[in-house]
Amino acid sequence: MTTEEARERIPESEFIFLASRSSGPGGQNVNKVSTKVDLRYNILLSDVFSEQEKEILYKKLKTRINSSGELFVISQSERSQLKNRQKAVEKLYILLSAALTEKAVRKPTVPTKKSRQERLEEKQKRSYIKKLRKDIEED
Repeated sequence: MTTEEARERIPESEFIFLASRSSGPGGQNVNKVSTKVDLRYNILLSDVFSEQEKEILYKKLKTRINSSGELFVISQSERSQLKNRQKAVEKLYILLSAALTEKAVRKPTVPTKKSRQERLEEKQKRSYIKKLRKDIEED
């Protein structure tokens, strides 16, 4: 699943947004304005995903899902609540699409005959160079 597919499948009406004050430096803006956005998305109550997809999401995102089945995403990098809200939604789509895309199975390969031969020739050259560095033994 790509982020575009996630954007199409999941309606924003299922999101719960909470705003609070950001932490860290920032002066008066941080102390006065609630710009940090917590996004909650309940995977259990959502009809968007099948049971199999829900199991995959639980396995891969178990550290971000609480006991009631809500997926948490936090954004506090921007100075405005609107931008943090947009960033949180984008983070959620990226998380869900990454969790639901299957990784391609690696097909093992074997070195070609020519590459093996070249490797052995290179080793012989290196061995010869090192042999020349040694002292010559006199009989």
